[in-house]
Amino acid sequence: MRRLAFFSAFLVWLITTPLFAQPPVFRAGAATSNITPPLGHPIVGGFVLYPATHVQDELHVRCLVLDDGKTKLAFVVCDLLGIDRQVSDEARALIQEGLGIPKENVLISATHTHSAASALGKDARIISDTMDDYQRFVARRIVDGVKRAHNLLRPAQIAFGQADAPEHVFNRRWHMKPGTIPANPFGGIDKVKMNPPAGSADLLEPAGPTDPAIPFLYLRQPDGKPIALFSTYSLHYVGGVGSGHISADYFAMYCEAIERLLKADRQTPAFVAMMANGTSGDINNINFKKPRPKQEAYAQMKHVADDVAQKVYAATAKLQWRDHVALAARYQELPIVTRRPSEELLTWANKILIDRPKSAKADLPAIYAERTLRMSRHPEKLKLPLQAFRIGDVALGSMPCEIFCEIGLDFKKRSAVQPAWLVSLNHGYYGYLPSPRHHELGGYETWLGTNRLEVQASDKMLAALVDMVKDMR
Repeated sequence: MRRLAFFSAFLVWLITTPLFAQPPVFRAGAATSNITPPLGHPIVGGFVLYPATHVQDELHVRCLVLDDGKTKLAFVVCDLLGIDRQVSDEARALIQEGLGIPKENVLISATHTHSAASALGKDARIISDTMDDYQRFVARRIVDGVKRAHNLLRPAQIAFGQADAPEHVFNRRWHMKPGTIPANPFGGIDKVKMNPPAGSADLLEPAGPTDPAIPFLYLRQPDGKPIALFSTYSLHYVGGVGSGHISADYFAMYCEAIERLLKADRQTPAFVAMMANGTSGDINNINFKKPRPKQEAYAQMKHVADDVAQKVYAATAKLQWRDHVALAARYQELPIVTRRPSEELLTWANKILIDRPKSAKADLPAIYAERTLRMSRHPEKLKLPLQAFRIGDVALGSMPCEIFCEIGLDFKKRSAVQPAWLVSLNHGYYGYLPSPRHHELGGYETWLGTNRLEVQASDKMLAALVDMVKDMR
C-alpha cells in the first residue's frame, strides 16, 4: 500500500514538473475600428481649418495584439494628423482595465494624414484637461479595436522584413542661393527653406538625409493564413486630395494594396495591414529638383501606395518565420522644458494682432503672433511619453512628435538591439522635433509655435530611448 502511494505521488510529480510543461504559444490578433467623423467636421492639416464636404475613404484605427504567453503588447495606428495625450491616456487606461494589458505596453500613434478630422482638441497648442466629443469617440473606438483584436488572438508565426523605396522620399528643407530665402513670419532670415519652389534655379542642396527603409513585422497562422502586417515608412504623407475631402492618404491605400497582393482582402477573420509614420518631420514626396507634372486628385497617392506595397510584398518571399519570440516593453515620461517667447517677441506679437484685421486666409505673421501668445501660456515643462518595445530580435521606439529623419537614423545605429526603428506621433502631439543642428539652420519646423520643445529635446529623448532598449537586451 505504501509502495502504491509512493508510486502515485511520483507520477503526479513527474507530470507536473517543468520537464513535461507545454511550451508557451505565441499568439496574435488584429482588427480595425472606423473613426470617420460626420460631414461638416473641420479638416485639419493646413493653417486654416475647413469643413469636410465628402468622404473619399473612411478613417480607421488599425490594431494588433501580440502575446508570448507571459507578456502582451498592443499596437494601434490611427488615421489622424495627430492624437492628443488625453485620448491616448483614456484609451490605454480602459484597455488596461478591460483586458489586463498594462497601459505601458500599448502603443497608439497617428499616421499624420493631412485630410482627417482633428483629435487634438480645439487647439493643439493649448494643454487641455477636457476632451471634445470626437476625441471621446476616437478613444472609445481605439479600445473597441484592441478588444476585438484581443478576441481574435490565435497561434501565430512572426517574421521581420524590410523593403526599400528611396524614390518616394525627399528632404523638404533646402539650402538656397544667398539672398533668395524670404523672411520668416518673425521678420528674420533662415538659413534653409521648407518646401522651396520646385525646379527653382536657386536650390543648392537638401539640409538633411532621407530614410528609404520600410521595416515590417508580418504575422500569420501556422497554416500560412495572414493575420497582420505592421510596417513603417518615413514619408510625411502624399496629399493631393479633393477639396473638402476626408481621406486617410497613402497610408490606407497601401494597406488595401498589400491586402490584395497577399490575397487576404476577403478572408475571415480579416487581415489587417498597418502603416505607421516613421521619422518624416523633414521628409515629403516632392522632388524639388525635378518636379512632376500636375496630376488628378489621388493619382500620386495611389502611385506611391501601390509601389510601396509591391516592394513590401516582394520582400515577404524572403522571410524567416519563427514560431515564438519573447516580448518586452519599457515606458517613461521624460521631463522636457518648453520654449518660451521673449518679452521682445511678445511685444511684436501683440502689435501684429492689433495692426492686422482678422482674416480667413493664411496670414503667417498673424498666425505666428497668435501662436507666440499661446506659447507664453504653455507649461514651462512637460513630461513626454517615450516607449520602447522588443519583439524577438527587433527593437521599436517611439516619440510624441514629428521626428526629423536623421534622429531616426541615429536611433537605428545606436540601438543595442538590431534591427531597430522609430515611430512618430505616439501618445500625444508636441510639434516638430528637429535636432539641435537644424535649430541653428532655422526654417518652418523650428519656428516658435511650430516647434514647442527645448533645443536639446531630441538629444535627451534619443538618449533615454537608447537606454530603454539597452535595458531590454
